Amino acid sequence: MKPLPRLGIFGGGQLGRMLAMAALPLEVACSFYEAQPDAPAAVLGPTFGDASHSDAALAAFLASADVFTYEFENIDVALVERIAATKPVYPSVASLRQAQHRLQEKSLFAELAIPTPAWRAVYALTDLEAAACDLGLPLVVKTTTLGYDGKGQFVVRTHADIARCWQTLGAQTSLIAESFVAFRRELSIIAVRAQDGQTVFYPLSENQHQQGVLALSVVPAPALDDDLRLQAEDYIRRLLERLQHVGALTLELFETEHGLLANEMAPRVHNSGHWSIEGADCSQFENHVRAVLGLPLGSTACPRPTAMLNILGQHPDREQVLAIPGAHLHLYGKSARPGRKLGHITVSADTRADLQAAITRLRACLPT
Repeated sequence: MKPLPRLGIFGGGQLGRMLAMAALPLEVACSFYEAQPDAPAAVLGPTFGDASHSDAALAAFLASADVFTYEFENIDVALVERIAATKPVYPSVASLRQAQHRLQEKSLFAELAIPTPAWRAVYALTDLEAAACDLGLPLVVKTTTLGYDGKGQFVVRTHADIARCWQTLGAQTSLIAESFVAFRRELSIIAVRAQDGQTVFYPLSENQHQQGVLALSVVPAPALDDDLRLQAEDYIRRLLERLQHVGALTLELFETEHGLLANEMAPRVHNSGHWSIEGADCSQFENHVRAVLGLPLGSTACPRPTAMLNILGQHPDREQVLAIPGAHLHLYGKSARPGRKLGHITVSADTRADLQAAITRLRACLPT
């Protein structure tokens, strides 16, 4: 049997860890560009990298693998471009660049006729004042780069908040101001595109957040009609094809009375897809590995209602979690810290009612 290419992953966090765990049964060796020797993924392969991004560290990482991918988008494009000049990198630098900058991302959505909340670019306090007048209040103001899990955001509720918002975020070179959306719920869809263009879609997930951080995902999203599902698949397919994306892509959405609005995209596996490890025929992690290595994609079917609960800040009692039928505990090897993602739990059930009962029991196991 012909050996598969070695896989190099930019980043050694929990997503890199789960990618490597999915690669292991395929006998794919993984390495990581990661400066922290105790990063979650370090137990699954060698790590390369240092705080200064030295040429020696990058050269060692380049030599360690044949194909490259990444676990998060907040990485230096120039580093990825250096790898892509000599070896395959999936998803492409184009996907990475678009997802790194919210103004470029929103411009891409507009180009592809994917509806979004109304938005304005902000470069100065006067731009922010004009956006408040044009779009009305409340207004959600975000940094254009590096924001995640609710970081780098400010909700402007009154005109008195404008100056405070600028004091908080104005040191950035650019911001984006978006209309506040009165949404029914938050949804996300994950799709995976292979090198030959084969594309598979996971069922939409309904997501609930806690202080800007994902707390619960339920799949398939309850009470979702086919029109909305097809709309979400159409929007993410446009992005996949426009970017010639290879690998997983996630599109976060707001469901409103007028249909779906796109919030943000992520060119990678995603927290709202962790349910797929036990809940789908083939997880988002395995399908991403398959895609970037040129292998056929697996089924994304979700045979039973499934949920994922994030473990935030403190570890739960293992025995309490594992005593609940259908529950699977995933810990990331991280030390406790307020708000930190320490792991997640997946659970499946035969009925929606049984799933909700399991969610209630699991929530009681999680520290508050």
